Amino acid sequence: MFSNYYSNKTKPHQTTGTGRSVAVIGELNVDLVASGMISAPVLGREVLAEDFQTVLGSASAIFACGAARLGHPVSFFSKIGNDDYGRFCLDALHKAGISTENVPAVPTSKTGVTISLSTRSDRALVTVLGAISKLRYKDLDLQALQGHSHLHMTSFFLQTALRPSFPRILRHAGKLGLTTSFDPNSDPLSSWGPDVWSVVDETTILFINQEEALHLTRKTNVREALKQLAERAPCVVVKLGPRGAIAAADGQVVCAPPFKVSPVDTTGAGDSFAAGFVHAFLSGRDLHGCLLEGNACGALSTLQVGGTGGQPDLTKLAKFLRRN
Repeated sequence: MFSNYYSNKTKPHQTTGTGRSVAVIGELNVDLVASGMISAPVLGREVLAEDFQTVLGSASAIFACGAARLGHPVSFFSKIGNDDYGRFCLDALHKAGISTENVPAVPTSKTGVTISLSTRSDRALVTVLGAISKLRYKDLDLQALQGHSHLHMTSFFLQTALRPSFPRILRHAGKLGLTTSFDPNSDPLSSWGPDVWSVVDETTILFINQEEALHLTRKTNVREALKQLAERAPCVVVKLGPRGAIAAADGQVVCAPPFKVSPVDTTGAGDSFAAGFVHAFLSGRDLHGCLLEGNACGALSTLQVGGTGGQPDLTKLAKFLRRN
């Protein structure tokens, strides 16, 4: 059974906190968020927004903060520039209780920046990579993964220097007894090269949205894409946005509808979903329970500007699930 998968793995000791410890290897950047836009941005035209904030960004950091809010000790592995935005990122991670011992500041790089132009239903992103593309395999102390229970990796196409090493890192984590999750996120070049499949083959849980799943598999509908992906990974989760999510594991396919909320900003909702799903997985929930908690965390995250402001703790999550 899916809920018993973790019990078949070696269980590393838990470091601190109430939940199993999670490691995140990935990118760090700030998000400059213009929210409440009345329409999507159009070149050559001015569009009004309701608010603007500078917040912690990156899919990796949003996932990490979501897991930490749900009671998991989290360690972050990354690289930033020695600049104000880099210090902003570190401060935000520290406030979230996330370990940054493995996040060096490099004076030769700038910290990455993503400009998020957000309407109430979707957003457009413009990213300057900076240090995101500079993190390399040799920069990582993978022995520091010992003592963790799970490793999450994402933003495959942005981390150009680390990209060839994704399979090697996940394989090493598996040998140490960690379960793993991987979310490729979108490919800015829309190439969806075959190298991503070698990463899928090494991961326990694959997170992917509908558009990405269709691009990767070259299929025309979600069910066919899910079937193909499930032949390569033990658990595949396809995020369907306003239609909820669908997942395949242990030969079963499970759907979960979305929770009805009035979103303020959808930035990072998929990463908050992944954090909720992994939390439920590490807590021994079945596949439907994992989807339910993932959908709840994703929905709650949309009620505040930025990817982390609306993320729930365990009390808020439980209360939301009882009400809904």
